[in-house]
Amino acid sequence: MNQTGRERSTVVLGTRGSKLAVQQSEWVQAQLHALAPHVVVTLRRIQTSGDKILDVPLAQIGGKGLFVKEIEEALLSGEIDLAVHSMKDVPTELPEGLAILCVPPREDPRDALISRDGRSFKDLPRGARIGTSSLRRQSQLLHARPDLTIAMLRGNLDTRLKKLREGQFDAIILAAAGLRRLAWAHEITEYLDPQISLPAIGQGALGIEGRRDDLFIQSLLRGLDHAPSRTAVLAERALLHRLQGGCQVPIAAHATVAGTGVRLEGLVSSVDGKELIRDSVEGTIEDPESMGIQLAERLLACGGDRILQAIYRPT
Repeated sequence: MNQTGRERSTVVLGTRGSKLAVQQSEWVQAQLHALAPHVVVTLRRIQTSGDKILDVPLAQIGGKGLFVKEIEEALLSGEIDLAVHSMKDVPTELPEGLAILCVPPREDPRDALISRDGRSFKDLPRGARIGTSSLRRQSQLLHARPDLTIAMLRGNLDTRLKKLREGQFDAIILAAAGLRRLAWAHEITEYLDPQISLPAIGQGALGIEGRRDDLFIQSLLRGLDHAPSRTAVLAERALLHRLQGGCQVPIAAHATVAGTGVRLEGLVSSVDGKELIRDSVEGTIEDPESMGIQLAERLLACGGDRILQAIYRPT
């Protein structure tokens, strides 16, 4: 159901139904209204598989694609015209006919620690129980503090904070971006230095997905795209794609853009954090994806291939 370049007065934006997803979509809706007040953008909430299964780690049920599959099906069928995703939830391979058309300015990409009694990461007691569903976070936290106990934490942000207050955990780790977007930054005890917890690929960035042949939506989004954020995300996602990584593998990367320069840092780790390989490359904004591939190759050559093989094909 193509609209190609035809002007429309109404478009439909698809979103997950969580408080954070809706807030992000409403932000995009407001930005588009400012850029094109003659176009009415309506929201359609779509429940994804990832939203329905809350008691199992993502790595066991298919990974991050669970948060976008139903939304992408709605895009392909023409039920919706565009979709707002957290880029860290988007697989590196998209269905044929779809593309990330826009990456707005990125929020803070760091991980945030929220502790029950206000203690920082280094001051948490030995054996402290930390809540996270991310193998990436788990491996890095255990690498820095092998004494910690990591326990699974799923659910939306409200649910996770409630579990912390109930005493189920001594601290939890969340993306700073989501807390800031919901005006909950005051809950953060400490922003974790990327040297302790390197962010997830695309963390803090939004991606607006649409049909490749929908020229009207592409023109509508042009004014919202932020070149430095797009460049950083392209570099990070190229690394992830080369490593064939998903939720089952502790992989992290963070790119920073300054002028025409780009610095990309990445790591591959064993799940228990005992082996962690970290490196960085520098380049220019001309070809961020080549940087991602280059860094991935370096990580593999330094032993990342052995770590990944052990995770994908355990003996």
